[in-house]
Amino acid sequence: MTPPVADIAPPKTKRKTETWSPDKSSELYGVETWGSGFFGVNKNGHVTVRLEDDKAQAEVSLFDVIDGLRDRGTHLPVLLRFRDLLHSRIEQINESFKKAIKDLKYRGEYRGVYPIKVNQQRQVIEEISEFGKRYHYGLEAGSKPELIAALAHMHDPEAYLICNGYKDEEFIDLALHAQKMGLRVVLVLEMPSELDLILERSEKSASAQSWGSSSPLHERLRPLARQRWRQISLWPQCFTSHQRRRSVEGSGHIDCLKMLHYHQGSQIPNIAAIREGATEAVRMYCDLVKEGAPMGVLDIGGGMAVDYDGSHTNFHSSCNYSVAEYCADIVEVISQICDKAGIEHPNLISESGRAVVAYYSVLVFNILDVTSAQTSEEAPPIPDNAPQNLMNIIEVNKVINKKNLQECFNDAMYYRDQMRAQFFYGAATLRERGLAEAWFWHILTRISNLIADLDDIPEDLRELSSTLVDFYYGNFSLFQSLPDSWAIDQVFPVMPLHRLDEKPRHRAVLADITCDCDGKIDRFIDKEDVAKILPLHDFKQGEPYYLGVFLVGAYQETLGDLHNLLGDTNVVGVHLEKGKPVYTHEVEGDTVADVLTYVEFDPKELVTRFRTFAEKAVTEGRITPKERREILDLFREGLSGYTYFES
Repeated sequence: MTPPVADIAPPKTKRKTETWSPDKSSELYGVETWGSGFFGVNKNGHVTVRLEDDKAQAEVSLFDVIDGLRDRGTHLPVLLRFRDLLHSRIEQINESFKKAIKDLKYRGEYRGVYPIKVNQQRQVIEEISEFGKRYHYGLEAGSKPELIAALAHMHDPEAYLICNGYKDEEFIDLALHAQKMGLRVVLVLEMPSELDLILERSEKSASAQSWGSSSPLHERLRPLARQRWRQISLWPQCFTSHQRRRSVEGSGHIDCLKMLHYHQGSQIPNIAAIREGATEAVRMYCDLVKEGAPMGVLDIGGGMAVDYDGSHTNFHSSCNYSVAEYCADIVEVISQICDKAGIEHPNLISESGRAVVAYYSVLVFNILDVTSAQTSEEAPPIPDNAPQNLMNIIEVNKVINKKNLQECFNDAMYYRDQMRAQFFYGAATLRERGLAEAWFWHILTRISNLIADLDDIPEDLRELSSTLVDFYYGNFSLFQSLPDSWAIDQVFPVMPLHRLDEKPRHRAVLADITCDCDGKIDRFIDKEDVAKILPLHDFKQGEPYYLGVFLVGAYQETLGDLHNLLGDTNVVGVHLEKGKPVYTHEVEGDTVADVLTYVEFDPKELVTRFRTFAEKAVTEGRITPKERREILDLFREGLSGYTYFES
């Protein structure tokens, strides 16, 4: 006998299990686009860095690097520096200019110059000076301390040492003596009055001839396009054309005018603006030659951008050109205009600091804890004698469907705000307000789940998902290690260093360990715009979860501050030897005592003052002598400890 149809259970459909892979993680976080071939994801789900050893390459797991450091006793956060990446960028820029010069039959030479202000750390200067010898790569100093650092490390007579910034007698004397010692030093005039001082000092040091062979005039171009970085980094135009002519001709030293220097900015994302700036600069250069200046060198300054978000667009955190295109366009513009004017091609200098060092450093930190979004799939309880506004919120929850999401959202917001007002005026209890908040977030969770299936999402609800985020607390200081993220909303690539064979299911923002509400990262790279959340994995207590912030080699170490007295992080250089990663140039981060001395505390005096306080507590019977010893030991250990969270 055939049973009734109603009694037959429908066949269970097998639910497809969503698969995930390291390749999907690589695509999700955009590694292939912003990594420039330096970074990748391996089959184990680890972020890798490509290092070289005698021309042999290896993909080194950053997770394994961090585990190796922790085994050696190095605490997170830590800044990893990869000298191979620095070398590779110097090589790429120089070889690209070399190719452009050959292809376009340019009749001048190229010399790269690294502006020390971009990252003044000793390891950076040493690496650039040493590796750069093969390209006669020079340095740019914008202050007396930078000049002194440069003079101690860069001794290549074929490389340029460009002296920018405002100069006193001591600065000028150092530069002039370095010329006499055989270095190719160029003093750049920041303002007309500097010319008289340079002439005076050169006469006193009997080095006028040396100055005459190299002293230039500096021209900073007017803003040519409304680009974010250009507006931030441009200084005022230092000389008008009239001042330029009077300054040099009036001194009787027009024969000393050897170089024109211009500076468009730090990060110019649009190649059209690069070409426009080069056009104006080379026209000035040609006119100076026609005025009688010998010239010979054109310094195009900085501006070569870094593609932080991988979008390859003219967005302020990206660039719509490659290194090769940048070099070819510069050479083409200058050669065409010089040829048309009948002027010899000048030797070219560029000062691409950001483009050289950005990839060099990666900040690594661990997640300490997570605060989940106030979302709840399960409905909160309904109390007895609930106030009317709470019951109104509960009624909203009963009628939610795909057709009335906007209305339900509006009503839930209204009744939640009414409950807050009642609590403010004492007409509702804390428990009642808390239940109203719980029901409100439950409704928002349901609405968020339902709008995922809609083709047309109401405008007010489009930002809803960005409010339902988890806070992942990282062991770092935004203000110390990523100041541009806070100050100018710069976005950097951020991603987990491991577990990339798992699908990240949490929508997160990152908070640092400062007690400042601004100490968070809630802007992340995205191919189309700026993302407000970062996909992350479950945080498992007792298991490490490492995140990396990439492309932080430019400006971040230099601009970091001591907010909450969180100091410099530990630093470790990593390179390849015999196919294995080697840890070198380990620099311990600031201790508590270090940062206290920066703000004029004397650690010895602090111990003395605390010891006196502890002894008074013993006298008053509050603690025992043994407890005093334990407390003092703890106090001393704290002074010598890392400023960040130590596990």
